[in-house]
Amino acid sequence: MVLDHIPNAVYLDLERPADLNKLNDPEAFFSQFKNQLVVLDEIQRTPEIFPILRSVIDRNKRNTQFLILGSASRDLIKQSSESLAGRISYIEIAPFTQPEIPSIDSGVHWLRGGYPRSLLAEDNEASTQWRDDYIRTFLERDIPQLGFRIPANTLGRFWRMLAHSHGQVLNSSKLADSMGVSSHTIRKYIDLLEQTFVVRILAPYAANIKKRLIKSPKVYIRDSGVQ
Repeated sequence: MVLDHIPNAVYLDLERPADLNKLNDPEAFFSQFKNQLVVLDEIQRTPEIFPILRSVIDRNKRNTQFLILGSASRDLIKQSSESLAGRISYIEIAPFTQPEIPSIDSGVHWLRGGYPRSLLAEDNEASTQWRDDYIRTFLERDIPQLGFRIPANTLGRFWRMLAHSHGQVLNSSKLADSMGVSSHTIRKYIDLLEQTFVVRILAPYAANIKKRLIKSPKVYIRDSGVQ
């Protein structure tokens, strides 16, 4: 990862036991690097660290000391907002867009998507394998670790159905009938995939906000490689 080669920066991957063990006493650890950038990757593994970060930030009175990376969920964002109110800024990092990679053919970009390891793979076969592994890991490991208890096969099937509805008006009732669940459950699935940056929901444009008619939004898979 590029971030672990930033000069004068300390990089911790919190999925690595060796790095995680360094935070057994986080205040003592952070006190060693008052004038250095500390990068905490996969922060969703240790949400309990947010209150400690608050005290360290207030004590050092220094902005941009910490760069926090990781997957987002409603609970994690809520906890970070409550613990670090007025001390944190959120930046959404999307996969590569076409203007960022002008040297790569747009057809290749559309096929492989914008995730670096998929886009820059040696060939289409290696790219497809990476995307298959990514989706499987996301459904079987990441979603449960974020606190959601939905069978991977169920959510994977729903993901594929949304891919077939890409760019179309969201029909929750039709999806609910196809999945054999309620419209409320479909809404929960949509919220989950939206919070984890898999899909984007485009709200309908309404010129007259006084109208009682509520139009349905459109749904988009955010990256073409995982449609």
